[in-house]
Amino acid sequence: MKPQVIRTKNFTADAADFILEQAHKAIGERNEFRIALSGGNTPRPVYARLAAVAHDLPWELIHITFGDERCVPPDDKDSNFRMARETLLAPAAVPGKSVLRMRGEIDPQIAAQEYHDHLDLMATQRREPIYRHDLILLGLGDDGHTASLFPETAALNEQIRRVVANFVPKLNAWRLTFTFPLINHARHILFLVAASKNPALIERVCEGDRQFPAARVDPSAGDVTWMIAE
Repeated sequence: MKPQVIRTKNFTADAADFILEQAHKAIGERNEFRIALSGGNTPRPVYARLAAVAHDLPWELIHITFGDERCVPPDDKDSNFRMARETLLAPAAVPGKSVLRMRGEIDPQIAAQEYHDHLDLMATQRREPIYRHDLILLGLGDDGHTASLFPETAALNEQIRRVVANFVPKLNAWRLTFTFPLINHARHILFLVAASKNPALIERVCEGDRQFPAARVDPSAGDVTWMIAE
């Protein structure tokens, strides 16, 4: 199925409204909302907007995970968790029990396995084969990467594990990341794309050019929406 593409001059407000709509829908249907946050600068104002307008959200029914994380402590300036905490979690007073943080400060392999096991436990408790997100937020790197699934890295070929430690040679760094088996099990995926992103790259990814990792996002029983700032 081809993704839905939304081009908007009101990117921040429209993205926050989209997330809010998905939250109300999931809570209405299943009495919970499972969302995976993305990092980087593009979602930062979206999270701040969401915190400002989501006064009626029952955060105790919301389960927040992270699609990837840098291998740094939670207070580090590069931490995805820190960005989310400062823009969304703290301003909206999200209860700690609603948030599952990737522990970027410990050994990457241990942190990935720990997160994988936690998601599997939550799935087992719900009698599901794989933990299914209602909404996964993703970004798009200039090289076509998404989450921390970079071109020519080992995690691209992972078929079993839902979360892995992925070494990125061009960054000379480890990252923690969801893998395609988990991402493609989601009910809905929302790509958040800044206006500065190369239009030709977006077009090639949306057309399914698999040399770009983002093009491999193709949920078997879910939907994909691209929200692109203009």
